Amino acid sequence: MRRPIVLAAVLLVLVQLQPARLAGQAPALRGFSSESLAAQRALEDKFRAVPDPARLREYMRAMTEEPHVAGRPGSKKVAEYALAKFKSFGLDAAIEEFEAYMPWPVERRLEMVAPVGRAMLIQEPPVAGDPDSTDNDQTPTYNAYSADGDVTGEVVYVNYGVPADYEQLEKMGVSVKGKIVLARYGGSWRGIKPKVAYEHGAIGCLIFSDPKDDGFFQGEVYPDGPYRPEFGVQRGSVMDMPIHTGDPLTPGWGSTAGGKKLPVSEAKTILKIPVMPIAWGDALPIFQAMRGPVAPESWRGGMPVTYRMGGGPLKMRLKLTHEWKHRPLYNVIVRIPGATLPDEWVMFGNHHDAWVNGADDPISGAVSLMEVGRGLGELVKGGWKPKRTIVLALWDGEEWGLLGSTEWAEAHRDELNGKGVVYINTDGTGKGWLNAGGSHSLQQFVSEVARDINDPRTGKPVLEVGRRKAIDGLPEAERAEAEKDPNIRIAPLGSGSDFTPFLQHLTVASLNLSFGGESPGGVYHSVYDSFEWYTRFSDTDFTYGRTLAQVTGTAVLRLSEASVLPFRFSDMSDTLARYVSEVQKLHAGKKDAPALDFAPLTAAVAALQKASLAFEKAHAGVPAASAKALQTQEEALKVVNQLVFSSERRLGNEQGLPRRDWFRHQIYAPGFYTGYGVKTLPQIREGLEEGQWDEARQGVTKVAAAINALAAQVDRASAGLSRVGR
Repeated sequence: MRRPIVLAAVLLVLVQLQPARLAGQAPALRGFSSESLAAQRALEDKFRAVPDPARLREYMRAMTEEPHVAGRPGSKKVAEYALAKFKSFGLDAAIEEFEAYMPWPVERRLEMVAPVGRAMLIQEPPVAGDPDSTDNDQTPTYNAYSADGDVTGEVVYVNYGVPADYEQLEKMGVSVKGKIVLARYGGSWRGIKPKVAYEHGAIGCLIFSDPKDDGFFQGEVYPDGPYRPEFGVQRGSVMDMPIHTGDPLTPGWGSTAGGKKLPVSEAKTILKIPVMPIAWGDALPIFQAMRGPVAPESWRGGMPVTYRMGGGPLKMRLKLTHEWKHRPLYNVIVRIPGATLPDEWVMFGNHHDAWVNGADDPISGAVSLMEVGRGLGELVKGGWKPKRTIVLALWDGEEWGLLGSTEWAEAHRDELNGKGVVYINTDGTGKGWLNAGGSHSLQQFVSEVARDINDPRTGKPVLEVGRRKAIDGLPEAERAEAEKDPNIRIAPLGSGSDFTPFLQHLTVASLNLSFGGESPGGVYHSVYDSFEWYTRFSDTDFTYGRTLAQVTGTAVLRLSEASVLPFRFSDMSDTLARYVSEVQKLHAGKKDAPALDFAPLTAAVAALQKASLAFEKAHAGVPAASAKALQTQEEALKVVNQLVFSSERRLGNEQGLPRRDWFRHQIYAPGFYTGYGVKTLPQIREGLEEGQWDEARQGVTKVAAAINALAAQVDRASAGLSRVGR
């Protein structure tokens, strides 16, 4: 489900190298004593020597040989291939099967009925030199969780189809009521477009890929170049995921055969109008037949036609029918039991299902995870046992709405609440620099991992390359200050990948990692996302895939082995202070907003800042602690670590967010009208943006309570840690 790099925000906002170390002196690792440092670094060096680009290429060729969309036989075949590989690495692996209510298209029809009759192509033709573009059983070009329907009406162009565009339409006196809207991809997650169209009275929705965004306007199109060809189509789910992810009929509990299900009539995430994705090659004749006023300049794309708002005499017919039934999901789960702390789980996942062959999304990330598994397997064969339990997962059904990961997380809710330390996610990778987002208590941890692994092209630390790219992308006025900033700032997470149920439903501290920035995004969710495309235009030699395996595997090893888990709460408190300042400015800019008392919120952040300083003071004693002292205080350390890793839980509450109680995290959430895009302090921020003043006021109280609860837990962790090693 990963968005193309050209459309994604750079996640690694600001990176700064740690102070230069003395010659011959290895830098400290947060959470490790000085005595244990050499052994940990030797373990990591042994692991990082294992990932092999040739293996990554081998796995990708096998896993992209055929289409493998979730709910179809190809997905099971890929899961079984990965399962066999993990077992060959000497690991304990199994498939955990779930199910979900999933529609498969039976009839798709899009035709112009006036002023002339014309049927649209609505399929992707083969291209020369790519055998995968001729595979049988290709997924039809459709949007999962569109409603069934047979509608005929005039067409109105709505730009990106987001709320701001409808405000512009209203000013222009253009209504979409009773019409079929035509929106271009971009500006927001695709599922927002039909959702907003329905709210404004539309009867259907078409979503097209404009060549200005990822086609010939950007460069040569496939197969001559990496960009989307004339009849390339972006498939994708339009499930209303800002309400909840996972199976539409089991919100909050795991979906298994014979288990409890909601009536379909009560499902909140299935769309109410028919929706279809189309290529610009099918959108062009629609625009050519359009009349009405010329679209605003900012709404015009790259097609060789005048962009108009539409209306008669053009009329289109859109007919969609689906086979709706429960279909199987195959999650591949690997477990390496912890030797001393088996009830603390370090998790790492990537999905294996794709809309068609999916070399870039998701197999580039899946094969990297598999090499992490092989590297850990080599350590196990050598006699190593992790301190904490390690869980690796290849999820199914991610593309449809994070189905496999959500059902697994909901089914394992009680275990994860008590045992979930950190969830690390990847979702495909390319070439470029490190992108990182997640829980800000892990910000320093990401910096340390990136410091110790080199970029395959430059030989410089991954951290340094990311820092340079981030600073170079800033406005001139901000660069001088950024050069002095000693911290790494990872991005907050919205949604769009499998971290969502862990972070935002169960409030387990999470990270999302990838490489990108130099990989073109022209074949996203199309038949052309193939082995041929990836090996010609993305990470062609798989060296960045190897580097991602080294980064994620090193992160897993450090989390599994640290005496004190490497969370740092001062990064969280500093980030929260920025978010509070942002919502205060947002409130001040709302002329019609009533008074809002932010004092409880600022006081809570101050309390967390104070608690964070005390924690750092206590943590400063960890490097000097002897192995004997740490061993004799094992039970006390266990209590401290439980307080540390469960700290993220304090940032959620059982009531969840207004109008979508499945989302429980009070600091990070996907926007109600952005989908993938994050809203920080979501109840306050969205309450202010949407004029829901009571929601915003109540949000201040809820968020302040959550931050105060976190501060109190950090204080308890500090008290316990101050006694360890003394």
